[in-house]
Amino acid sequence: MLSPSFKVMKPILSILMFLLFCADAEAQSPQKPMRLFLLLGQSNMAGRGSVPSNEPAFNSRIYMMNKEMNWIQAKDPVHFDKPIAGVGLCSEFARVLVKKDTNITVGLIPCAMGGSSLDEWKPGSKLYTQAIERAREAVKSGALAGILWHQGEADSAPDKLASYGERFAAMISQLRKELSAPTVPVIVGELGRFREASRPFNDALPTVVSRVPNCALATAENLTDKGDKLHFNTQSLHLFGQRYAAVFLALEAKKKPPTR
Repeated sequence: MLSPSFKVMKPILSILMFLLFCADAEAQSPQKPMRLFLLLGQSNMAGRGSVPSNEPAFNSRIYMMNKEMNWIQAKDPVHFDKPIAGVGLCSEFARVLVKKDTNITVGLIPCAMGGSSLDEWKPGSKLYTQAIERAREAVKSGALAGILWHQGEADSAPDKLASYGERFAAMISQLRKELSAPTVPVIVGELGRFREASRPFNDALPTVVSRVPNCALATAENLTDKGDKLHFNTQSLHLFGQRYAAVFLALEAKKKPPTR
């Protein structure tokens, strides 16, 4: 039988437990507003690198949007497109940014889908619509700071490559319009140079990028594959993420007024 004193204390204890729970939940929630990055493309953006036991830890100021569109502390794999999703370039990209600026919190919005062609990303398509939906939910917690794109293995054939620049520019233009982010930076990465079929595509990328305002290219020079001549390995993805970050920061620097 409960003592009278315990009966009196029980509601108070319940309230205290609730307040502690709320405080813990708040401690785990992202600092707002976040700098948000939309991750688009196919498998090399989604990441197919193995997660090593000594994988660098994610900073506590890096979050990712999960499949249910909830913010959680970032961890690899960030993407969930397929069961084989692993380390991607976005991991190191985010680590570079929060190390560069200790006052920011980064939010990653994974949307890439392995094997997808550019036509599967055109306005009105399933992947495009899902990306818009996830981005609109994400901006409730911050502002869209950049779009990271890596895709092209599915569009390397000459007939598709011929119209790639026009189709890509149209997609990005509409994406920016729907997200009310007309000048948000777009970073595009070369395909793996270890893949012979990538050469014509990579040769065309500077022209593709030039069609899109505030867009820049990250090189894949000297990056290596995981043994399948298609996907970057973990070490290369870390380096690729650093290159994406350097290109993004260079674009940002151009926007800043010159110091006197």
